[in-house]
Amino acid sequence: MGNVQVSLAGDATAGYWNPAGLLNQKAKYDAVLMHSELFSGIVKNEYAAFSMPLDDKSAIGASIIRVGVDNIADTRALVNEYGQISYDRINYFSVADYALLLSYARKLGNIEGLKLAGNGKIIYRNVGRFANAWGFGIDAGLQYDYKGWRLGLMARDITTTFNAWSINSDEFQGVAAQNDSIPTNSTEITLPRFILGVGRSVKLPGQITALVAVDLEMTTDGKRNTLVSSDAVSIDPKAGVEIGYKDLIFLRGGVSNFQKIDAAKSFDGKGGWRPSPVWA
Repeated sequence: MGNVQVSLAGDATAGYWNPAGLLNQKAKYDAVLMHSELFSGIVKNEYAAFSMPLDDKSAIGASIIRVGVDNIADTRALVNEYGQISYDRINYFSVADYALLLSYARKLGNIEGLKLAGNGKIIYRNVGRFANAWGFGIDAGLQYDYKGWRLGLMARDITTTFNAWSINSDEFQGVAAQNDSIPTNSTEITLPRFILGVGRSVKLPGQITALVAVDLEMTTDGKRNTLVSSDAVSIDPKAGVEIGYKDLIFLRGGVSNFQKIDAAKSFDGKGGWRPSPVWA
């Protein structure tokens, strides 16, 4: 649905989309496992999540994420001291990001339909034996149900997420080009990102339902190639729809990632604004 889940999430995956949605869970326990691949299997995405209610007003969840590229060939030692190619001198390594999200959500008793939640997350990033980083951050989420409307707000990295990189400089000695600088230990920061969402489900004749949702993703790390772009905030709109029949068969579609393509660089030579459509 074009990634429009901030106002809709209501199972264990809410720990990722919006932890406030954990309170919409209908089962006592919920668990999700996922494996997906991009670029003909080069990039692998692993995801696992579990959630459960604590009582009628609160719920908890945990999510584990890994995104990585494996079996990258290190060919720096491919040529031996005699100038000959020796394939047994090739080493392989992986580049991967790991994240652990611990979620807590709670209903506010004085405002009907309002749910607040937060994520505490620990991040580990690894570039083989060359470098690794540890980081931490906090997300905050909100969902509000009002007269059939489902509203959501997700604030990712609301405190600014920090990653402290540790570089193994010995791995770069002797192989860096003459004018290349060897990386050093540093701190990487991720600035806050806000996602505002709204959705509504309606019943149609013939036991058919329609769910429509829109998200506005707002980034604060500089001007991006989005429909609304500025130095302070860039806004990327997303929209999705789901048509269901008897709560058994569903057709979903969405659009997101609107980008302006230069005519000289486009395949059809036309350029202009292009979305990324998705159907399932």
